[in-house]
Amino acid sequence: MSDIVKEFNDYRSKMNDEILADNNKVIKRIFNLDTNAYAEGALDVKTKELLGLVASAVLRCDDCIKYHLETSHKLGLKKEEVVEALSIATLVGGTIVIPHLRRAYEFWDALESNN
Repeated sequence: MSDIVKEFNDYRSKMNDEILADNNKVIKRIFNLDTNAYAEGALDVKTKELLGLVASAVLRCDDCIKYHLETSHKLGLKKEEVVEALSIATLVGGTIVIPHLRRAYEFWDALESNN
C-alpha cells in the first residue's frame, strides 16, 4: 500500500477510535449520520460518494477528499468518473480548489498503484 494511503488510513483510524472513546453522544450521532447518509437509497452509493467528493473539494477538506476517493476506488469507480466529478467541483469552487485537485490526483494515483 502506498505510504500516503497507509498514513492517512492509520491516522484516521487512530483518531476516530480516540474521539469515539470519549463517548460523546453528539459526536457519535454525527458519525452515525455520516455513515447512514452514504447508504443505498433513492441514489446509489456510487453517486453519493461522488456527491461527497464534490462537496469535499468545494469545501477544501483534503481529509474528506481522500476518504471519498478511497471509497470511490473501492466501489470500482473509474478515474474518468472521478475526474469528471472533480471538474465540476473545480468549476463550482473556482481556482482555489486547484491545490486540492492536485492532491486528489496524487492520492488517486497512489490508490491505483496499490492494485
